[in-house]
Amino acid sequence: MNLVNEHLKEKLKDPYFREQYELDQQKLRIVKPIIAYRIKHKLSQGELAKMAGVTQQHISKIENGEFSSIATLEKILLFIGFTVKLQVAPLSRNIREQILKHA
Repeated sequence: MNLVNEHLKEKLKDPYFREQYELDQQKLRIVKPIIAYRIKHKLSQGELAKMAGVTQQHISKIENGEFSSIATLEKILLFIGFTVKLQVAPLSRNIREQILKHA
């Protein structure tokens, strides 16, 4: 595990990788309560979907970090007692330049 942590530490020096990693961490913080709710209430994705008024495919995609519809994500989160807060934050010029090199 130490080798993995060292590798991650090295990769996080790359601004583009770091931004992508932080985005994935944010997604994980959104997904965890949904999965925890399903586990706590012993629900399948289909059961939660029916209760929240969405499709099982939506639950599956969201649990895999695919947020193609903020409205659907919000609907699920509201059902389990959470809400969505979106925020746009500017990047520093240096990080933006590094990211544009990878695009």
